[in-house]
Amino acid sequence: MKSSEFSESSAAESKGGATAPDGKSLTVAPVRSRCSPVLTPLAYFLGQHLVVPAYFGPITITGEQRVPTSGPVILAPTHRARWDSILLPFATGRHVTGRDLRFMVTADEVKGLQGWFIRRLGGFAVNVRRPTIASLRYGIELLLEGELLVIYPEGGIRRDDRIHGLKPGLARLAVQAEAAKSGLGLQVLPVDIFYGEAYPSWRCPAQVHIGEPLLVQGYLQGQDSPEALKAGAQQLTKDLQARLEAMVTNRQAIAAAAPSLPA
Repeated sequence: MKSSEFSESSAAESKGGATAPDGKSLTVAPVRSRCSPVLTPLAYFLGQHLVVPAYFGPITITGEQRVPTSGPVILAPTHRARWDSILLPFATGRHVTGRDLRFMVTADEVKGLQGWFIRRLGGFAVNVRRPTIASLRYGIELLLEGELLVIYPEGGIRRDDRIHGLKPGLARLAVQAEAAKSGLGLQVLPVDIFYGEAYPSWRCPAQVHIGEPLLVQGYLQGQDSPEALKAGAQQLTKDLQARLEAMVTNRQAIAAAAPSLPA
């Protein structure tokens, strides 16, 4: 597996450390995670039967049949609220596909008790300001094992209903994984998440729309040189952005054309 596409990292970073802007050392939680045989099924059960249906009003889910029941997949959802990481398993998790989602989250989210739960529910941390080689390699390792990985390509939460510039990390991870194993068959699925309110409140509507997959193999063109991987990742990022923008525009057009309900 080539690592030339990854950002330069120090030896300390590759072991989980990082450097803050003020020069002080930061400690990042261990990269490894696992799906607890006790906590994971309990979390999915509570989300499916209690938390999501109790909190939200009407929930619309389309395209869930596009999520394969096996093989490596990256879900690339818009990031509109913290609820996204609960709504996604509701729409695509084990009761739908028989699979547990593995979330790539920011290092800030794996602190304290919350971090303890996240790591035992399959999540792992990445320092988005200075991603370490170790964390990126772990993401590739999960894909090579045929896992379903969730990466928010816009980075942080965006409250407005439009697509912001995508970060390059998802595509770089995808092409590196595909290049590392011939015939891997990695798919990237764009996902449009939308709530009736910028800050989802009790009983507001929620929507999850899963788009057509982007097949990563087509972005390698049979080459695995650093230049070819870089070009493939750049094109994958552009195509993913275009696909997400089209999904959002289509949803907005359908909503605008729908007749208003009487007061």
